[in-house]
Amino acid sequence: MFRSLGRGGAADADGGECAVAADAGAPEESSAQVDPASRLAVLDAFEQAGFGWLWATDAEGRLTYVSLSAHTKAAGMIGRPIATLIETDRDGPGESAGRPLSFQLSKRGRINDLVVRFSGDERDGRWWSLSGQPSVSPDGSFAGYRGFARDVTQEYTRKREDSRAAEFDSLTWLYNRHRMTRRLDAILAAFRQANRCCGLMMLDLDKFKHVNDTMGHPAGDELLRQVAERLRKVVGERGEIGRLGGDEFQIILPDIDDRGRLGELAAKVIQIVSQPYAIEGKRAVIGTSVGIAVAPHDGEDREGLVSSADLALYAAKHGGRGQFRFFSTELKDEAQERTILNQDLREALARDELELHYQPVVRIEDNIVVGFEALMRWNHTERGPIPPSLFIPIAEESNLIVPLGEWALRKACEDAAAWPDSVRVAVNVSPVQFGVAGFVTSVATAVAQSGIDPERLELELTETVFMRDSEAVEETFSALKALGVRLALDDFGTGYSSLSYLRSAPFDKLKVDRSFVETCAAKDQNSAKIISAVLGLADALGMETTVEGVEAFDQLEVVRERGAKLVQGHIFAHAMPHAEVAERLADSNLRIEPNGPMRHRPERRAVFRRVVVVHEDHRYEAVMRDLSRTGARIDGLLGVPVGTSLVIDLGGGQLVVSMVVRSDEAVIGVEFETPLTSDGAGGLCTRHRVPPSTLAAATATAAPQSKPRFIQVAVPGSR
Repeated sequence: MFRSLGRGGAADADGGECAVAADAGAPEESSAQVDPASRLAVLDAFEQAGFGWLWATDAEGRLTYVSLSAHTKAAGMIGRPIATLIETDRDGPGESAGRPLSFQLSKRGRINDLVVRFSGDERDGRWWSLSGQPSVSPDGSFAGYRGFARDVTQEYTRKREDSRAAEFDSLTWLYNRHRMTRRLDAILAAFRQANRCCGLMMLDLDKFKHVNDTMGHPAGDELLRQVAERLRKVVGERGEIGRLGGDEFQIILPDIDDRGRLGELAAKVIQIVSQPYAIEGKRAVIGTSVGIAVAPHDGEDREGLVSSADLALYAAKHGGRGQFRFFSTELKDEAQERTILNQDLREALARDELELHYQPVVRIEDNIVVGFEALMRWNHTERGPIPPSLFIPIAEESNLIVPLGEWALRKACEDAAAWPDSVRVAVNVSPVQFGVAGFVTSVATAVAQSGIDPERLELELTETVFMRDSEAVEETFSALKALGVRLALDDFGTGYSSLSYLRSAPFDKLKVDRSFVETCAAKDQNSAKIISAVLGLADALGMETTVEGVEAFDQLEVVRERGAKLVQGHIFAHAMPHAEVAERLADSNLRIEPNGPMRHRPERRAVFRRVVVVHEDHRYEAVMRDLSRTGARIDGLLGVPVGTSLVIDLGGGQLVVSMVVRSDEAVIGVEFETPLTSDGAGGLCTRHRVPPSTLAAATATAAPQSKPRFIQVAVPGSR
């Protein structure tokens, strides 16, 4: 092993002699031993010439020898771990960039041209190409490394400059898009294996274009440089920052998934970036918005994670700017989400993962089951139950509804074949499926293969089937009636209603939509009258009716009084798997007694939503935890008496006049004066909104130094 010498020379390993290989062409017997003194002289000359330096470590990685020409403090380095004395270039070019020497040593393999410098020698500017190979003791154990290093400062500096030009933004010296893409790919690939997380922030500047337009592009460039410097100070060592182009920036935050920390950092970024800038003796004011996504929750690869962060940024910008937003499933790009679900649905159908559940249709006079409606259910292997309201429209758009509908027909007929002859089965038919040339054939095949009496099969159609060519529709109707199956018009009154087609369409049944049943027991509603009209129309045309969506006894009483004969709804039973249906029918259990609440209460959705509650001219912050069309549960207001009139500010100009109907310490229940309506995306919203200009004019009159107060605004739709 090399021993450290007081002079610049080197000693032989453990005092032994070093043999130098003879000329390859010389015979073995002519080889000669090199004089140790000559060997030392050659080594001394090599070290003193400045071509490079020699080094050696023990098995624990401690430096046992280093040429004195390597560093001014070389003598004091002996006995210290070499990994603490030498560092690699984290941002350098080449495959070894970012890999510390300790990583290389731990592999115990050859080290080839690893570019390093001595720790703390940034100002020295010298870079060394380090090479070495492991040494083995006579007993075969690892004994450390032996190696040399050569000066590569000139060529490596040129490579670094070329690399910076290729991977760093020349204006701000942040990483550029190419570098950020490569880094994010590498981080996510490594983290995926170790099940680690990575946060990603996307941000762009608000009002930057205004600075460019009014102060000129040089001022805009200076502004970007100052923004980059502020970002470095805020983010520090927690992440890597890049400028993707223009005023768009990206921050990679490895191993951070705590959304509390991420939110605090985003708020700090917004605060610091939004402070005024001094540029060319003038004052520039901008802002920023931040979108945040976390891998693997919001995307496992770069494309998915960046897309999620972009959607969150979009929401932040359109939420008022100067804000940050976390990605959530509600922000997902619908087209992308629908594509994914469509593919998953195809695979689920191929693997027979879909199933049919059956909801009873009950005769109201004696509570006897006369039929079941087949309803598709999809329990996604990863996402859990997917509601039909989501996957059926996707299937219709892709024409997957055709094989899906054929499967449902076959399965429903097969299941119903084992039921009593008095029990029918109803199957929903999509307008897309109805318009396919082979639809009638698929119905005939399902009936024939199951052996079911065609009269026991009921096909439920919606009014949209009449939007197709009338002649083709009539031909399909005629062919279906020739098979002997029954036809029911579903969701009657909610679509493109026209009484004229009822004269010729051979329907056997009309189904009263649940939307009329939902409010039929409420005061000042016309729903009960509409139900009466539909029942009367069906009787006049010789058709049956089924009233669906009955959930409470007050609704059941209303539809009974109006003359309903068949009822379907949760008050009798939810849709159940076929095994449960078969068990009931095996026991000849065709009677189902109604069981439900005395009074219908609209479905409430569990939410966690911060809202503002207005009473007279005061505003209070609170949390909404349950929401329905007609009311909500709100936490955070103490001592509010029943009967108090409030206005709930849901944001975006959505003001709801409400009355407190329950009060228990800091929890109140409110009833809306005007019910909410669907927003078309599975949520609820107000029917009307207060115009922003009205709100702006109202809030502008509030004293800026006082606690925010609510200036009375007329709420559209209130009485």
